[in-house]
Amino acid sequence: MPRVLAGVLHTKYWSLGVYGGRLVFSHALVVFSIDSFGAFALLAGSINDAWAREYSGSLETRLRYTPSDCFEMAIEAVRLAFKYMVPVFYLSDGYLANGAEPWRVPDIDKLPKIDVKFVTDPNNFMPYARDEATLARPWALPGTPGLEHRIGGIEKQHITGNVNYDPENHHLMVLLRQEKVDRAVADIPPVEVFGEKTGKVLVLGWGSTYGSITSAVERMQNEGKSVSSAHLRHLNPFPKNLGEVLSGFETVIIPEMNLGQLCTMIRAKYMVPAIPFSKVKGRPFQIREIVGKVEEYL
Repeated sequence: MPRVLAGVLHTKYWSLGVYGGRLVFSHALVVFSIDSFGAFALLAGSINDAWAREYSGSLETRLRYTPSDCFEMAIEAVRLAFKYMVPVFYLSDGYLANGAEPWRVPDIDKLPKIDVKFVTDPNNFMPYARDEATLARPWALPGTPGLEHRIGGIEKQHITGNVNYDPENHHLMVLLRQEKVDRAVADIPPVEVFGEKTGKVLVLGWGSTYGSITSAVERMQNEGKSVSSAHLRHLNPFPKNLGEVLSGFETVIIPEMNLGQLCTMIRAKYMVPAIPFSKVKGRPFQIREIVGKVEEYL
């Protein structure tokens, strides 16, 4: 066909486009083999949008963990890194990183504020003094007169920042760094459960498995089965209420596009006999795969 209609399969903002029929389209797109502009007007209109959000598992107001969410999480990563002065690793995968969707350009003034307060007074400056709430050290711009201090991988003395080889000081500094990460949980929103808060099976995931997990769970819920799901955006520290959520279900299944790293973390921290469901084939989970795995435990 000379042209086709195509739109993103999972998106918060439905938009349809007209494309050349010779293109190779991504799995993340829904392609209509129709070249009629009348069909385009119908499918791109508000009537179809309202119908899809009511009856489709792809268009909803719920967060879909699509490429646009990657933008929001990049800001979240910087916010946590600056506030707690910790390294933050931003995890994604190929299907999110290489995906595309219609995206509403945000209003810059409405984005989360990230405040960084630099020390300017050299009097009584201690590079390893810490904020009482976050345990973050003071920020000092390199080259500021009177605020020079040592940096590098060698252990520093508490408060002064001088190089220190004392075993007790090293033990204290390691504990402080861990406590600093742990305190970041105060800035992490609670994990939300899709479905009942207690039941037989909870399907727990992170990243691009969201669409497959949610669609599979939604299908089984419509059949009256006791299945819920939850999706994580923060992996260390975990949301404060995650342990409570896990304890409400007889079985926890964790589909992952790896060899079960999240499942290992959940088992170690919460002593929950979570069931790993791994797939490392370069292809996303199919809905029927997750449905089949969950039905083994119902």
